[in-house]
Amino acid sequence: MQNLFLIVIFLTVMGLVLGIGMWLSQPNLVHQRVSELADEHSKPEASAIETHEWRAKVRKMAAPMAWLSTPEEGWETSSFRVRFMQAGLRGAAWPVIFFGSKTFLALLLPSLLLIFGQLIETASTTRMTLLAVLSATLLGYYSPNLGLKMMISRRQRELQEALPDAIDLITVCVEAGLGLDAAMNRAGEELGLRSQALADELKLVALERRVGSTRASALNSFALRTGVDDIATFVTLLIQTEHLGTNVADSLRILSDTMRVRRTIRTEEAAAKIPLKLLFPLIFFMFPSLFLVLLGPVVINISRTMLPTLTSGN
Repeated sequence: MQNLFLIVIFLTVMGLVLGIGMWLSQPNLVHQRVSELADEHSKPEASAIETHEWRAKVRKMAAPMAWLSTPEEGWETSSFRVRFMQAGLRGAAWPVIFFGSKTFLALLLPSLLLIFGQLIETASTTRMTLLAVLSATLLGYYSPNLGLKMMISRRQRELQEALPDAIDLITVCVEAGLGLDAAMNRAGEELGLRSQALADELKLVALERRVGSTRASALNSFALRTGVDDIATFVTLLIQTEHLGTNVADSLRILSDTMRVRRTIRTEEAAAKIPLKLLFPLIFFMFPSLFLVLLGPVVINISRTMLPTLTSGN
């Protein structure tokens, strides 16, 4: 247990030093953005090639362990595959990396616990040892699921926040004379600075339309890939507008205003929850220290003046 404690301290200090060093050595964001705009044709291709090579290497390393945790055949068409799409993981290497990491962590954490924790000597019973090993195995097996869930939540929030701006841009393009498909394609090209995830999704819709998919099918795939309720509402509005023949620009403008009101309401709700979230940290961490600083000198003075009096009286 002492060795485990020392290892944890070493990893914590090393991570802190590396984090401070990376933060101090980070490049100037303005110069970085200017260089990216100057090399917008060559640099994305090079980065895409490097990313593809990295994924291929990691997939080759994770493939021998992935088959142990991969579900049965047919999972590609299940809801589990939809979660990968909602997280933005569309490559064929990501499922192999995901299931390989589940197997690797499920074997690594119990091994580290047995080696450095000295459970065999310190545990009082064999049942406690088995319980600790089983807990570490479950933690390692389900931690990639938690990471995937966090990625989905972060991406959905980004899409939800950027959707009203995209709808405004589509509305402007439609009013300028472009068709709905061309307007969505143009919005996907212009939204890269605001939200790269939403820009990629709109470009995918345009690509599906180019290969011959119907507009309803492409839009429904858009809603399925994202899993955001506001995008589902946006897709339903476009499909109904096409069927009923109403004005697209007016409908989009009303929808954009409604989504902005919802975003304001969500922000106000999050702000209203802050006092309740701060209550327990204040009670358990800040108030004891504050009471110690305020009442400590008073208690010391009382003890110095009252205790001798009480002792002499007795």
